[in-house]
Amino acid sequence: MKRKILVTSALPYANGSIHLGHLVEYIQTDIWVRFQKMQGHDCHYVCADDTHGTPIMLRAQAEGITPEALIERVWHEHKADFDGFHIEFDNFYSTNTPETRHYADDIYLKLKAAGLIEVRSVEQYYDPVKEMFLPDRFIKGECPKCHAKDQYGDSCEACGTTYSPTDLIEPYSAVSGAKPVRKASDHYFFRLSDPRCRDFLKRWIADPRHVQPEAANKLNEWLESGLSDWDISRDAPYFGFEIPDAPGKYYYVWLDAPIGYMGSFRNFCDKLSTKNGQPAETIFNEYWGKDSSTEVYHFIGKDILYFHALFWPAELEHAGYRTPTGVFAHGFLTVNGQKMSKSRGTFITAASYRKHLNPEQLRYYFAAKLNSSIEDIDLSLEDFTARVNSDLIGKYVNIASRSAGFITKRFDGKLAPISEPALLQQLQAAAQDIAAQYEAREYGKALRDIMRLTDLANQYVDENKPWELAKQEGMEARLHEVCSASLNLFRLLTLYLKPVLPKLAANVEAFLNIPPLSWQDAQKLLPAGHAINAYQHLMTRIDPKQVESMIEENKASLASAPSPVRHAEKQVHETKAASPSPQPSDGTTSHSTKPASGQVAGYPQGGEGASVGAVAPLISIDDFSKIDLRIAKIVNAEHLEGADKLLKLTLDIGEEKPRTVFAGIKSAYAPESLIGRHTIMVANLAPRKMKFGLSEGMVLAASGSEPGLFILSPDEGAKPGMRVK
Repeated sequence: MKRKILVTSALPYANGSIHLGHLVEYIQTDIWVRFQKMQGHDCHYVCADDTHGTPIMLRAQAEGITPEALIERVWHEHKADFDGFHIEFDNFYSTNTPETRHYADDIYLKLKAAGLIEVRSVEQYYDPVKEMFLPDRFIKGECPKCHAKDQYGDSCEACGTTYSPTDLIEPYSAVSGAKPVRKASDHYFFRLSDPRCRDFLKRWIADPRHVQPEAANKLNEWLESGLSDWDISRDAPYFGFEIPDAPGKYYYVWLDAPIGYMGSFRNFCDKLSTKNGQPAETIFNEYWGKDSSTEVYHFIGKDILYFHALFWPAELEHAGYRTPTGVFAHGFLTVNGQKMSKSRGTFITAASYRKHLNPEQLRYYFAAKLNSSIEDIDLSLEDFTARVNSDLIGKYVNIASRSAGFITKRFDGKLAPISEPALLQQLQAAAQDIAAQYEAREYGKALRDIMRLTDLANQYVDENKPWELAKQEGMEARLHEVCSASLNLFRLLTLYLKPVLPKLAANVEAFLNIPPLSWQDAQKLLPAGHAINAYQHLMTRIDPKQVESMIEENKASLASAPSPVRHAEKQVHETKAASPSPQPSDGTTSHSTKPASGQVAGYPQGGEGASVGAVAPLISIDDFSKIDLRIAKIVNAEHLEGADKLLKLTLDIGEEKPRTVFAGIKSAYAPESLIGRHTIMVANLAPRKMKFGLSEGMVLAASGSEPGLFILSPDEGAKPGMRVK
């Protein structure tokens, strides 16, 4: 049956950069969505920046710009990070939009009509200088328990005590420094304690489709301890939507943030309507209407479970909308077994990671750690390097690199028929189990099974040794079949890895000359006579130095301590693990892991090569003419026993005798993939005596701050020995 599915991730707050902790959720969601689309289902993935609240307002003031200008800039930064990690939203929008405002007003007015909105007077701290009520995290003072200075209005970072802002000794405003005064104001509350909400939530949580077992246990604890009514308003000045019948009162950011899912989807419906002519409102109601038969899933961090599995379903139910089919919570990310830390260089932004490493390698590592539970996962950087190099380079890519060259060079790029399909059938038979694991979000199990199959494929290659068959007379047909079978195995493994490694899979599809792989393609094989394209290098090993460089860069980016105002403005969008009374401070983000304060990622200015370093000092044409660059044909390439980085290349540059060059490109190229290629060589470099012999020149390769090493190749038609001028 073709399913209709809507999927969301928690909305990133428009007051900070995307970091690796956030990416756990977006990668987890993206893998699930890509799998559903490969199955042929109508699956839509929408998200948006969460843009309202006091932190946005104050940061914009501090920068001398409007909140609208700030959230526009951050939207582009977030979108660039998501694109860089191949997070493929069908719609990435903003909560500061007419669509979100429409549904916020609609839900509020329906809840009010149902008698579930109540107005109460609330006494809060007020900044007499800035003339604004202060959220807890904008109030600082002395801890009433341990007497540590400069602690926040909700908890002490020194002793861990939680308290009310009124308990602070000598409180002051983190915005102006003034002593706050207590002042009463009318606030609007959603009556979550109403028996109608409580009874509905008991039934909703009892349905095992809606939340994970451990989440249900926690939600039932909160239900048993009694639900508190939810303060859904804030006073001006405030950046957000004004409540329609309450001048000077604004929806608290946590009210319109989840409604942003609806706003983003409604905007997407307009785009779908333009494509297929179906009214946008009809499409929207098909997914969000009370009697909807479609599926709606929210992927969130465990810290915002209270809001998504109590407040949100209760609001939707009593405002006449459908409730989520499922809320999938995940745990936090630690790095090397500890919380992300700026001082240790492990508070790593998405932008910083992309400067040093391949994003798909992190996608793979996170997937290998993820399952359907709410447990935390750890990014061990040493294990990350070892696992990626072993699984993706040493096992998976190795299958293609050891087979493809023989097909293109000796068999005109065409595959042979396969007479022994048993192993291929074994891989095909695994499709159903692997699909079930992706569906259940058991990615770690899926990847373990895929790697087990990858081991079998490598065993097949090792046993048949195509590199030896290629040297034996009369074994052409066998060589042809072995390499063809190997590439069929590689294609099946690529299909299974595609939800995790979408860009690499697209490159494989181009190399194998096939249309985009769907899950149904697992039951097919590439036929005899199918023509493939020339193999291009697919992925580079992680050099531990790349990881070290990334860590050092993040240590170096640690700024001096921010001012109290700036620090509070940043800290206020930290999330906290939900508690029996989890009403957050104003501006709490819907990020799924805690962002540390005080750093916004810097983005290089200029083109794609802007981060590769400064140009060397100028030279004259005479200096350049001293270098004799020649076109070289790689007539042989081989491993060197005991060499970690070097390959031995035999190069023809038109001389009577080929030259030997030892090149440090082992991490990037399999020897078989280089044979027959043309490159550029420094021909007049003085020979160098090395451990493995005499190196008689140097081949040219490009590299930069991004992962990868790329040997230079001339245009078609260049012949060995031609001089490069």
